[in-house]
Amino acid sequence: MPILNKDMTLCISLSGRPSNIGTRFHNYLYEELGLNFVYKAFSTDDLAGAITGVRALGIRGCSVSMPFKEDVMAMVDEIESSAKAIDSVNTIVNASGRLVASNTDFEAIATLIERHQLDPGSSVLVRGSGGMAKAVVAAFHEAGFRDLTVLARNEGSGQALADKYGYGFAGVDPAPGHKILVNVTPLGMVGAQSEEFSFSAEQIGLARSVFDVVAFPSETPLIRVARSAGKQVITGAEVIALQAAAQFEKYTGQALSEEQVRRASEFSRKS
Repeated sequence: MPILNKDMTLCISLSGRPSNIGTRFHNYLYEELGLNFVYKAFSTDDLAGAITGVRALGIRGCSVSMPFKEDVMAMVDEIESSAKAIDSVNTIVNASGRLVASNTDFEAIATLIERHQLDPGSSVLVRGSGGMAKAVVAAFHEAGFRDLTVLARNEGSGQALADKYGYGFAGVDPAPGHKILVNVTPLGMVGAQSEEFSFSAEQIGLARSVFDVVAFPSETPLIRVARSAGKQVITGAEVIALQAAAQFEKYTGQALSEEQVRRASEFSRKS
């Protein structure tokens, strides 16, 4: 990393539970490519104040994570189609004081569905109804999946998400049997819920593929159990690498190769 200087461009992330993953990913590539950038993770109890700071201080890029992805929409100047379609933002670019919002989560999920060759004829159970769940459900819908159920404690948001795409809604665990399970809740994330499972052992046992968007840790209890049971797994580490690469390009104007993304992703997961 270059020595901090007055001309250095700052990019940040805002999250309820900051991790070092994005920080290490971006800074690794800044150093490798010789860019005069630095990336720092933050949390905040004052989202409006933080976004005002992004604008006022000329912070170039701002990654937005749970629980801020929806609330931040009212605080930006322009919302691109990727975020508008799902009412959720994960990326803000400061273009000379004009804040432009988009969503690279959707792009990452769509890429992973294709990359892992998930069968559109499979039944899908998505647990969660927040900002990331909107990206997940929209991506599955675009990929041609017709049999999907949204499982959520919040009946209002869960039912609305399901209805938007003509899917089913469940307020309690449905009968096991879904072939693809997707966790889009904080269950399994580092913290108070780190050992909690989003799906039962029977649900996991009857599934073919298990997808956990939790990125920290990448090996959540759900992923560990599914992997040991021989299931196809897709991790949050894969999601965060792809969406971070898209953010990197938006912030710096430089596209990354698959090899660069792979190396930065591996580095970002080291303690």
